[in-house]
Amino acid sequence: MEDEEGSEYGKPDFVLLDQVTMEDFMRNLQLRFEKGRIYTYIGEVLVSVNPYQELPLYGPEAIARYQGRELYERPPHLYAVANAAYKAMKHRSRDTCIVISGESGAGKTEASKHIMQYIAAVTNPSQRAEVERVKDVLLKSTCVLEAFGNARTNRNHNSSRFGKYMDINFDFKGDPIGGHIHSYLLEKSRVLKQHVGERNFHAFYQLLRGSEDKQLHELHLERNPAVYNFTRQGAGLNTTVHSVLDSDEQSHQAVIEAMRVIGFSPEEVESVYRILAAILHLAVYQRLFEWVVNRINSVMEPRDRDPRRDGKDTVIGVLDIYGFEVFPVNSFEQFCINYCNEKLQQLFIRLILKQEQEEYEREGITWQTVEYFNNAIIVDLVERPHRGILAVLDEACSSAGTITDRIFLQTLDMHHRHHLHYTSRQLCPTDKTMEFGRDFRIKHYAGDVTYSVEGFIDKNRDFLFQDFKRLLYNSTDPTLRAMWPDGQQDITEVTKRPLTAGTLFKNSMVALVENLASKEPFYVRCIKPNENKVAGKLDENHCRHQVAYLGLLENVRVRRAGFASRQPYSRFLLRYKMTCEYTWPNHLLDSDKAAVSALLEQHGLQGDVAFGHSKLFIRSPRTLVTLEQSRAHLIPIIVLLLQKAWRGTLARWRCRKLRAVYTIMRWFRRHKVRAHLAELQRRFQAARQPPLYGRDLVWPLPPAVLQPFQDTCHALFCRWRARQLVKNIPPSDMAQIKAKVAAMANLQGLRQDWGCRRAWARDYLSSATDNPTASGLFAQRLKTLQDKDGFGAVLFSSHVRKVNRFHKIRNRALLLTDRHLYKLDPDRQYRVMRAVPLEAVMGLSVTSGGDQLVVLHARGQDDLVVCLHRSRPPLDNRVGELVGVLAAHCQGEGRALEVRVSDCIPLSQRGARRLVSVEPRPEQPEPDFRCARGTFTLLWPSR
Repeated sequence: MEDEEGSEYGKPDFVLLDQVTMEDFMRNLQLRFEKGRIYTYIGEVLVSVNPYQELPLYGPEAIARYQGRELYERPPHLYAVANAAYKAMKHRSRDTCIVISGESGAGKTEASKHIMQYIAAVTNPSQRAEVERVKDVLLKSTCVLEAFGNARTNRNHNSSRFGKYMDINFDFKGDPIGGHIHSYLLEKSRVLKQHVGERNFHAFYQLLRGSEDKQLHELHLERNPAVYNFTRQGAGLNTTVHSVLDSDEQSHQAVIEAMRVIGFSPEEVESVYRILAAILHLAVYQRLFEWVVNRINSVMEPRDRDPRRDGKDTVIGVLDIYGFEVFPVNSFEQFCINYCNEKLQQLFIRLILKQEQEEYEREGITWQTVEYFNNAIIVDLVERPHRGILAVLDEACSSAGTITDRIFLQTLDMHHRHHLHYTSRQLCPTDKTMEFGRDFRIKHYAGDVTYSVEGFIDKNRDFLFQDFKRLLYNSTDPTLRAMWPDGQQDITEVTKRPLTAGTLFKNSMVALVENLASKEPFYVRCIKPNENKVAGKLDENHCRHQVAYLGLLENVRVRRAGFASRQPYSRFLLRYKMTCEYTWPNHLLDSDKAAVSALLEQHGLQGDVAFGHSKLFIRSPRTLVTLEQSRAHLIPIIVLLLQKAWRGTLARWRCRKLRAVYTIMRWFRRHKVRAHLAELQRRFQAARQPPLYGRDLVWPLPPAVLQPFQDTCHALFCRWRARQLVKNIPPSDMAQIKAKVAAMANLQGLRQDWGCRRAWARDYLSSATDNPTASGLFAQRLKTLQDKDGFGAVLFSSHVRKVNRFHKIRNRALLLTDRHLYKLDPDRQYRVMRAVPLEAVMGLSVTSGGDQLVVLHARGQDDLVVCLHRSRPPLDNRVGELVGVLAAHCQGEGRALEVRVSDCIPLSQRGARRLVSVEPRPEQPEPDFRCARGTFTLLWPSR
């Protein structure tokens, strides 16, 4: 627990206070509240302060932190108490109960909700229908009971105006199989009258504000609560809980959905709201509330259970009941509520002392008598036969004649004039805080309360006549009929007087106390921090009063009167063994008990403890503080030591793992290399066979380590295969092969169609096929140029369509030799129009499409823009041939030729920059150029 809460949060257990005084108690309570710690232990009792705000303390993650843990392993929490009760029930087959007490607004109902959510969350997660059904009913029943049993009061927006005890039945596996709800003392007088600033029960406002117009019309109701006497007082108070988002309209829908999940039929829901509407018109609310409770019980009752077959069921009970109430005017309801709290306080002290004594006896420790206030004298004042207040009240209700509240008070004064905890104005005339003939005062364990006897007799009697009960029993509505089973008795059968409200309540309290006493109890004491329900504010005087009447200081003293703390030897050693050389890291003594004795002797603390059979009992909190200080001093040193040892261990583990990994990797790589080389050898055995020389062979995927090796092998293989193919090529074809290789190197991947699959004739103007009318004339011109310029070979020749800087478009011929680039005029016997030395040609540009546009770039010359033209077959692709022969020639001369591929080619003519592009046109008969604003466009027939 201390691992997560340091000293700055105060003491997590009030038993550990240095001194047990109200000042020390309140100082610790306020410190923890300011730090957001709303829970504190008193031994195994949980003290809870209502924060009046949402805190991140709940949910699945928090449940997981507390599930299966011991009570002190985590900081104080409701989940820890719920877990302890569930473990005691499941592991020890003990019936347990959780008693939640505190005044109105202290958070009892919210505490019971969280406990129910925890129990529902930790039980068997399988989707068995029965388990899930019971869980749903348990959780949804809270919503329904709040609607019919809670109301807004001046102290609490969602105050429970009835007591609730819920039994949850579990099978031997710890799964919920059913349950039962007991209700106590519904404040039925609230239906008729509410104090200023308070409302009637939520269900009335939910019905009026949440129902549809059609339903209200059928029930003869109006939506405005101010129309009805029973809801007029609270008509302007439209919030039912702390959150404004939970309006009456939303709550109404939530209640209807909850009733559906629980198992209420549509007819029953309709009947409930018809009866609720009738109450607004007439006065039977308590019977309706009891029927709702019984209907929920009928759904939750365990089904088809046979103890001989299924084993004994165990039970967890959750009690959420009124806290002690003191109002300016206290009537019969407050008297019953405070009597209930007296009974529970008596049980609380008795069970706490009983638990202490049983544990001491079980562990062989001598029990020491603990002095405490025994409130049995107050309980006896209320419930003693013949002379107790309830007995006198019953006698007044049953007496013939007119017995008034004043006569009832006089009888009380006569019977209890010498009682130490009873007084009245008649017995103490000088006490002007009471009125003559109206008030009496009881000195409760929680403080003095003055009661007004006005209405005591009327509220105690059963005013419902048997005729009225028979009338309602004979109703055609089955739900209303079920609420009045006593109406089936004939008038001749009714001879016995019905029990009064006080007697019924006393009997239910006696049965409740007997029920709780038979179970292993766990307690949650709820405290309301301030009267205004303000978050983060703790009113010390208001809390002091609650601490006093809840008996929390007395609880601390009872716990410390014997031994402040007790722990099993194994757990004690686990926490403190590092403080002793004989127990760290593990002891070699005969038993854990002997090891604990050696540890305490080393610290000189053996005189403040007692040794039980399985536990160590520590008398003074100072002993625990001494051990904790010693432990806190050593923990950083031990942490460093453990970190060093653990990090070294981790490093050695990692080193061994890495060595093993590298060894495996090394051998695996060898295996993969061998396997890959063997696969290569197998696949390429037939690679020497012509004519493919392994062209169709697929290279296997290599291991990563062999990727560079395989890349080199692949390159060598390609060169070898090329050599095998090239060495069989005739010398006359080598020039064409080199030209195609050069074209491929410059164009492949940039221009898909470049004529690689046909034979390259190069000199197309000398061909009778391409130039049937003028091939002879061109041959003569070629002979003349050869004699004049002395070139050795024709690299390329073709007809072209050209455009110049003056936007003039003409047909020309292009001749490329190993010495010059000639532009010829085919219409003038191929006269030379322009001759450019070949070494001046720096590069050429083509497009990526299938057109025949070529731009030749020469040093000191205008760029030449041409389209290869008048080919056979038409539009034959010869751009790649021109690029290849020119690039191959340049490579032979040892110089580079820049080849650019672009769909928008920049060019220069007499210093002016222009652009040339291609526009495909299906209707264009032949290629031609279009000029506009310094741009050239080749209109290419796209067929």
